[in-house]
Amino acid sequence: MMRNYLVLENIIYSYTTIFKYMHELGLQSIVRRKKPEYKKGKANKVFPNLVNREFNVTEPNKVWCTDFTYMPRPNGSMRYNCSIIDLFDRSAVATLNGSNITAELAIATLQKALDVHKPGKGIILHSDQGSQYTSKEFNEFCEKNHVQQSMSRAGCPYDNAPMERFYNTFKNEFYYLYSFTSDAELDQKTLEFIYGKYNHKRPHTHNGGRTPHATRYAA
Repeated sequence: MMRNYLVLENIIYSYTTIFKYMHELGLQSIVRRKKPEYKKGKANKVFPNLVNREFNVTEPNKVWCTDFTYMPRPNGSMRYNCSIIDLFDRSAVATLNGSNITAELAIATLQKALDVHKPGKGIILHSDQGSQYTSKEFNEFCEKNHVQQSMSRAGCPYDNAPMERFYNTFKNEFYYLYSFTSDAELDQKTLEFIYGKYNHKRPHTHNGGRTPHATRYAA
């Protein structure tokens, strides 16, 4: 990752040299924390897996992935993030925080993505089998907006690996590194990280070391 950052600035060194300089400067890589075990609720309606781990997509706004993650707060409460990424360039096309994992938050996030990116009819939205995605409310919203739902197999995070990777980055390069005085500050900083650093500044290995933004607008 450090080498990719330097390449963007036209500074080319080998991995060994970069590691040596990092050691001399007292710089260390971020160690990713293990994800806690996930307990899935009972699904009301399950859709077939249309993606089937075919994560390389050649055009933007053809296949999106979505999920929720939790953010424990110092006062014992919980904050949740819902995000949608585009498999074409791994860019975050929408993100919202809320106080609960609900169909309403999932719908609001999807509505935001649809309003901004205006995909054609039949775009695929891949998710897990969480109750918010299998709810009648969410199903009807997708049908009304010509969104095809696709779902991972039960208990199989590898079926939505790009989304897992996105949240791994979000947690380890943002949430675990900082403290936030309020939910409002956390929400604002979340937007700044995802739309700013993640989309526009952070090189992504899927994009050959380019940022999602650079990859999208080079297409």
